[in-house]
This record gives sequence, structure tokens and C-alpha cells, in this order.
Amino acid sequence: MAITVVSVPKATAQIPLLPYLPTPSSVSNTSENQTVSEWIYLDGRPLFRIAASRNDISERLQNIQGNLQEINQDYFRSSTQKLKVQMRTVNDLPVIYVNDKYLMTVNSLDAKLRQIDTLTLANEIAGDLQKELERAKEERQTSSLIDQGKIAGSIALVMILSSLLIYRWQRRSQKDDVEPISPDAATGQPITTQLNQQEHQHLAEVKKRLFQLTQTGIWGGGSFIILGLFPYTRAFQVGILAAAQIPVKVGIVVLGTYVAIRFSYALIDKFTTTLISGGVLLNTEASERMELRVSTFSGVTKSITTLICMGVGILLTLVALGIDIVPLLAGAGLIGVAVSLASQNLIKDAINGFLIILEDQYALGDVISVGDVGGLVENLNLRMTQVRDGEGRLITIPNSEIKVVANLSSRWSRADLTIPVSYQANIDEALKLITDVAVDMNKEPFWKRQIIEKPSILGIDNFSDRGMMIRVWIKTQPLKQWEVAREYRRRLKIALDQAGISIPVPQQAIWVNDAHLLSYQENGSSVQ
Repeated sequence: MAITVVSVPKATAQIPLLPYLPTPSSVSNTSENQTVSEWIYLDGRPLFRIAASRNDISERLQNIQGNLQEINQDYFRSSTQKLKVQMRTVNDLPVIYVNDKYLMTVNSLDAKLRQIDTLTLANEIAGDLQKELERAKEERQTSSLIDQGKIAGSIALVMILSSLLIYRWQRRSQKDDVEPISPDAATGQPITTQLNQQEHQHLAEVKKRLFQLTQTGIWGGGSFIILGLFPYTRAFQVGILAAAQIPVKVGIVVLGTYVAIRFSYALIDKFTTTLISGGVLLNTEASERMELRVSTFSGVTKSITTLICMGVGILLTLVALGIDIVPLLAGAGLIGVAVSLASQNLIKDAINGFLIILEDQYALGDVISVGDVGGLVENLNLRMTQVRDGEGRLITIPNSEIKVVANLSSRWSRADLTIPVSYQANIDEALKLITDVAVDMNKEPFWKRQIIEKPSILGIDNFSDRGMMIRVWIKTQPLKQWEVAREYRRRLKIALDQAGISIPVPQQAIWVNDAHLLSYQENGSSVQ
């Protein structure tokens, strides 16, 4: 068994620092006779470290700590007894006595921890015991307790004032947060107002958590310091620190990760707002299209940021738990290489997904067609794209499989109509009627917002078995082409009926050139 001494900073008058809590150390690595170490405390302060085998350390710790406690009680109760620390030699080993009471025996294993001889180590322990016991008795005097009480009262007053100041600051900040945000006058774009609101919410959440952390630090730290002022409560300080050390570290890492994520969200929204306000994202685009682009860009960026922050938070948590992350990082690197080789399709998905988002091939809310499938884009990330088709089916497409994509709602759309008109109709009158219906529809305020340009009547596109096919183009806002086309067809049908122009349907005509056969059919009909 072995003992070592630790140098403890000498306090003056006396606001103690955090007590030093060393971790058990090992001298021998043999599993059968492993040597571990523990600390002996006096009033919550570490005095010296003792060492023994894993099986014997607990018993030796209890014996020495019990002996020291008994010595303390007798010494502190007596107002006239002087402290006398002696070192005697028994069986060639130094033995320490305090006021003629046995405390402990120092042997060769003790000296091995400090790499000094047993006699020198015993002298150091005796000197430290003399100083610390005298100091502990002095701290129990009435005058010292009064002085420490004054310090404790001052600390409590500072805690209360600081807490009230933080609370008032928080209330004022909350009042500022609830003020409505007016739309951006410079850009006049609703998406800018939306981004400002999101940024405001994220910053408000960050400030709220920081205020809570500050209040916890004020009351927790102040109470912890007050516990360390008095010799009767200092042991609680050590116990709290030992018990709450890991939970506090993990809690700080978790809270810090959460605050970092929310703060990064606010920065992303702020950066995106700056790009829009500066015209980098093309203010000439329709506001609906810009909302789609911003939503997609912002959502993917926030997802990537969340993954990065969570990864860093996990590593910091492992460090806080005392786990060596260097082997983990090395192993993770090897695993990453193996996974990358085995999952090349995922890498292709991520690269293609990044290019889709960067080049704005399509975004959330677009209607696209990929090969034989198509529909509304409901989800888009670096790995896959999910679209909802007309029958309500959710179709998942890996991004690496998207080679050629048709975007039906990028920036603007077009209602492409082919209207059949009978060959017997006056074509000029029909064209004028079709043009008038489109122009009248474009004049109405509701449809004028949906139609971007004046409708184009291209003329007769084809002669078919159904009649003359007239081509009409109507340029609309994204995703509004179907709504505009349905309304235009309804109005055109009413106008054609009123003008007496029929919409032909496929029909067949039979011509008979044989006069004898025709005469026979007519005679047969007359006989009947």
C-alpha cells in the first residue's frame, strides 16, 4: 500500500476555489494485484493520496479516514490542547501519530507513487497534517465563522442583484421580441418577411436558453461557493461536485449544441435574406418561385448544419465522459472508407442531389416529370426526391437515377390548348371569338394575376379528322396553367354555343359510286 501528498493551494481569507478532485490512478497493470489510489479529505479539502490493491483500498481508506475523524473531534473540542504530529518507526516503516493517536503507516508502495523514500514521504505528510489541522481549527473559531458569514452574505446579495438584473434584461428582450416585423420595404417580397420572422424566432430561442443558463450559473455557482466557505458544509461541496460533475458537463454540451443549432438557423436565414435583398437571387423571378428555392435551400442547409453540430456534440460528450476519442476517430475513418466503398450509390445520390439544389433544377412544391413518373415534389434532400402523383401515390426517386427531368412549374408555366373547330365554320369568325374570350378573361383582376402575358392565338395548327385545330398559348404563374386552362375551356364552350359554332367529333362518311347497286338498294327500300 502507498500514500502520496498533494499540494493544496493555501487560502487566505477565504473564498475557496473548486476543490481538486483527482481521479484514481494505477501503479500496477496486473489484473490480479492492481494498485489503485484514493484521496484522504479534511473538511472537503484533499490532504494526501493513499494507494492499495483494488481489494484492500476501500478498507484502508475507511480506516485512515476514521482515524483522522476521531483525531479531529478530540482536537477541535479542546480549547487548550496543542497539536502534536509525530513520526515513529515500527518494523522499519514510518508510522504517523497525531496527539499520540495512530493515524497511518507509510510503506514502500506509498513512496513509489511519489518516487521518493518512505521517510521523506512521512515527513511531508506530517508537515501537511500540522498545517491543515491548525487551519481547520482556526476556521471553526467564532471570529472566523463571522467573517465567512459576512462573505457569504455578500455573495448572496450579489447573486440576488445579478439575478434581478438578468431577469429585467430578459423581460425587456422579450418585449422587443414580440414586436411585429414589418415587411421589407426595400424588396417588398413576402419571403423576406418570412425569413426575418424565422430569424427572429431562432434568436429569441437562443437568448431564452442563454438567459436560463445564466440564471442557473448565478444561483448554482453562488451556492456552490457559499458551501465552500464553511468547514461544516465544504464536504457537501465536494460531494456535489463529484456527483454532478458528469451530468453538468453533459448538460452543458447538450445545451450548447442546441443553442449552436438554433443560432446557425438564424445565421442561415439572415444570410438568405441578405442575398435576396442584394438581388443575388434574382428579384425578377416570381415570388412563388423564389419561395420554393429559398425553402429548399434553407431546409437542406439546416439539415446539414444539424448533422454537423450533433456530430460535434457527440464527440464533446464523449470527451466530457472521459472517453479517449482518438481511437474512435481512427476507427471511424476506417469505417468511413469501408462504408464509402460499399455505398457508392449513396455518394452518387448526394452529389447529384447537391447539384440539383445548386442549379435549381427543381425545388419543393414544383411539379416535375422524371421518366414515366411525375408529380408534386413533397420532399427533397441530398439522397432522394419524393413526388406525389395525380393518384395520390408517393413516389421515391434516388437522386442518382434522375438524369433528365422536366420541370412543369419553374418560374412560369403555360397552358397549351388545341381547340377543334368544324370545317363548315367561318374560320375568321372562330379565330376572333377565341381571341376575344382569352382577352376578356385576361382583363379580369383575379385571372390577370394568374396570367403573366397576353394570350397568344397561334392560328390553325393542323387539319385533322376532328376539324381545324387552333393552337392557343396562355403563359401563367407556376402551377396555374391547369386552373387557367379549365376556366378558358368553360368560357370558350359557352361562347361557341352562343355563336352557333360547333365543336366537331370524329365521324365517318360513306360514298357509293355504283349506280346499279344504289338503284337496287332504293327499290328494296320502297318494297318494304
